[in-house]
Amino acid sequence: MTTGRAIVLARGLGTRMRAPDSSVRLTPEQQRAANTGVKAMMPLNGRPFLDFILSSLADAGIPRVALVVAPDHTALRRYYESEAPPSRIRVDFVVQPEALGTANAVLAAETWIAGEPFLTMNADNLYPVDVLRKLASLSEPGLPAFDAEELVALSNIPPERIGSFAILDVDERDYLKGIVEKPANLPPSGERLISMNCWRFDEQIFSACREVPRSARGEFELPEAVGLAVRQGAKFKTFRAQGPILDLSTRADAADVARRLADSSPRP
Repeated sequence: MTTGRAIVLARGLGTRMRAPDSSVRLTPEQQRAANTGVKAMMPLNGRPFLDFILSSLADAGIPRVALVVAPDHTALRRYYESEAPPSRIRVDFVVQPEALGTANAVLAAETWIAGEPFLTMNADNLYPVDVLRKLASLSEPGLPAFDAEELVALSNIPPERIGSFAILDVDERDYLKGIVEKPANLPPSGERLISMNCWRFDEQIFSACREVPRSARGEFELPEAVGLAVRQGAKFKTFRAQGPILDLSTRADAADVARRLADSSPRP
C-alpha cells in the first residue's frame, strides 16, 4: 500500500546551526534563520530549505505533510498558510510542546496519522525523489540504507560527519537486525550502511516511541525506538539507496547546499 502521508521533523533546537562560525559569511536573512536554529527556514537562493523538501515529497507522490514544530511556530505557519501556500501538497502543523527528541516528535503526530502508514524524515536533509518514491511504495515498514562512502562522494557530507549518523545491521534478506546511533566504533570502510533518519512506519512504531528510555543525551530518540521495536519482533525492510543527500546541519553547509540547488526551482 503506497502511503500518501509524511511527517517532517522541524522541532529540534538547532544547536549546531545556532553555533557561531566566524569563517562563514551569511546574508542577513540567513543569519536570522541561523540564530533561531530553525534550519528548515534557512533561505537558499531566495527560498527556504523546507520548500525544496516539500517539493521533493510532492514529486514523490505524497499529497499530505505534517510539520512537527515548536509552540512558537507563528512565522513558519504564516509563510505556508498566507505568504507562499503550497499548490501541490497540503501542509498541516503538529506541535511538539517540548524538544524531547525525535521519538517524542513522532508521538506528537499520532492523531494526525489516523492509522495510515507514513513517512518520517528530518527537516534539515533533502532526500532524492526516487528514494522517497520507493520508500512510499514499500508494502511494510522500512528504510533506505545508504553506503557511507557513497554519501561522502555524492553529498555535501564530510567524512567526519558520518560518525554522527546511525549504523545499520542488516540480515541476508535485507531486514533490519539492529541500529546504533552515533556509534563509538565504526565498522570497517566499505561495510557501513547508514540511516539518514528517513523511514516508512505504521502504527506499531508508536508503542516503541512510548516505551523507549531517554538516551545518553537525555532525549527520546527515534533510532533507539526503532531498535527497541526490532528487539520486540517488528520487521523493517531495508533497500540500498544512493544520494546525493543535502545536509543543512550547520552554518558552514549553507553555501554548498545553495550552490547544489542553484538550478532547482521548488514547487511544493
